[in-house]
Amino acid sequence: MSDSDELDIDGGESPEISTTKKKKGGLAALLPTILKFAAIGIGAIIFIVTVSVITINIVNRGGRSQTVVTDPSSPYIGSRPIYSWYSDIGAITTRTRDVTSHTVTVVINLAYDQGDTTASSELNGRRIELQGFVRRFFAGKYASELQPENEARIKREIIEQLNTRILSTTKIRDIEFTRLDVMETSF
Repeated sequence: MSDSDELDIDGGESPEISTTKKKKGGLAALLPTILKFAAIGIGAIIFIVTVSVITINIVNRGGRSQTVVTDPSSPYIGSRPIYSWYSDIGAITTRTRDVTSHTVTVVINLAYDQGDTTASSELNGRRIELQGFVRRFFAGKYASELQPENEARIKREIIEQLNTRILSTTKIRDIEFTRLDVMETSF
């Protein structure tokens, strides 16, 4: 060996160092591969979800919900529940809001759950309030609103108002009119 080789006077590298390269170790070498497969997996999931959403929207015609109207005479419709009925309100007669005089006479029956033991006592206790409510309700309507084709809407309004404003524990489930007469009166 010469003195110049050991001291590296020339500034060059030794031949052993220049031919051998240092290799990267374990995790550092796997990280790019792991990231590549993770990106491919995320891309595949996004693609699958996008295709699924588009396909479902096409099948459902833009995502509109479908309502199935069933025939009431169909044997597949469940039976209606049996209710207890409260009919002690009596006949209420009042005038409508119309400029020309119309008189309304109504006899209303209220249905509540058959197993509700407190309903009968609450309805009996609020009988006078119920009579006043029915009188005010029909006095606030026009004769044109009390036509037979509007009966379902009238029932819904009465049920909603009774359950939210008048009754505290009892819930009215249905209403039937024994009598609902709207007559034009002439004086």
